[in-house]
Amino acid sequence: MALPELIARALATIGPRLGARPEAAVVLGSGLSGCAEAIELECAIDFADIPGMRASTAPGHLGRLLFGRLAGRQVVCMQGRLHYYEGLQPTEVVFPIQVMRALGAQTLIVTNAAGAINTGFAVGDIMSITDHINLTGGNPLTWGEETGLADCLDMSYCYTPALRDLTNAVAQEQGLALHQGVYLGVRGPNFETPAEIRAFRALGADAVGMSTVLEVIQAVQLGMDVIGLSMITNMGAGITGQRLGGDDVLRASLAAAAKMEGLIIGILHRLG
Repeated sequence: MALPELIARALATIGPRLGARPEAAVVLGSGLSGCAEAIELECAIDFADIPGMRASTAPGHLGRLLFGRLAGRQVVCMQGRLHYYEGLQPTEVVFPIQVMRALGAQTLIVTNAAGAINTGFAVGDIMSITDHINLTGGNPLTWGEETGLADCLDMSYCYTPALRDLTNAVAQEQGLALHQGVYLGVRGPNFETPAEIRAFRALGADAVGMSTVLEVIQAVQLGMDVIGLSMITNMGAGITGQRLGGDDVLRASLAAAAKMEGLIIGILHRLG
């Protein structure tokens, strides 16, 4: 089925349940779904109940779209996300972004759990993403009959500079130490090797994760303003000598989630 028809079917399913169109979209990464509890919830829809959208299978990702008000803004929130490593195509990973934009969301706040490459970071820190490196091996904008793209996309300012400044101002007001850095996206699902972490550091990356870059590429192509935030949940392989595990990432996310949630709410308050 062609992409415009899939989006139309998704909107036909969601539309009758909405009280108002969302202004902003929020993607909550691993262990960060607690922010959803702060939403004045109007409705919640499972990914699997939306035509064209795949169910989330990753641990810690509930796979729901939440609609309501947060910090005085009408929002749509992805409680969990889709990952390339779940056996999906890049176009399937970003389909929720396309739907949220079609519903009216202009600003995208995308969060993730990430491993630190920069040895000046610590578990529990937050990094504002200034740029990214896509090493997933995929791209949602590959030309074809469904995409209908006719030009190459400029990614020079994919993380909107004015919104990065706003994020920095909110963090300062909250007394929150906020790092700035480059996020490197890989496909996963395995953690990186120590040699890969050293190579990624040489490439200029500060943190690494298994999400975000495909979503941001799609958001930029759709004309959205983007804020990217990484929760540092582990040090990269070989930095501490400790073994890495998914359960450790979720525990670290949950332990530090209040900082991320407060920052998101502060940003939404200041959007205008």
